[in-house]
Amino acid sequence: MMSDPIADMLTRIRNAMMAGHASVVMPSSNIKVEIARILKEEGFLESYEVLEGDKPTHRTLKVKIKYAGERRSRRPVMTGIVRVSRPGRRVYTRRSDIPWVLSGMGIAIMSTPKGVMTGQRARQLGVGGEILCKVW
Repeated sequence: MMSDPIADMLTRIRNAMMAGHASVVMPSSNIKVEIARILKEEGFLESYEVLEGDKPTHRTLKVKIKYAGERRSRRPVMTGIVRVSRPGRRVYTRRSDIPWVLSGMGIAIMSTPKGVMTGQRARQLGVGGEILCKVW
């Protein structure tokens, strides 16, 4: 049993980037797929796909990490990824207090009443919510 599956997802991605792996596989859930969708839309990931297992409940999420540069000098596009709200300490914010990550160079991923979205999109829609993680 895992107490924080989102932190596990972020740690797997962070470890794969540091090791230089092309992709990483993890157990899938709807919130993890939404986070992967946002990371792909924002240009931090190459792609993602949900793979079906032997049972309907055993789905896995395969994430391809995006790198920049040539073979010898390639660096991951995503330089940092941090979990903000944890099971032991939830972090919620109003629409007026949504944080800027690196003065707009990074993104905050939020869970709002209108779905999972970036902090910038939440500002546009005028909704607050739980800050899941910050990416830059």
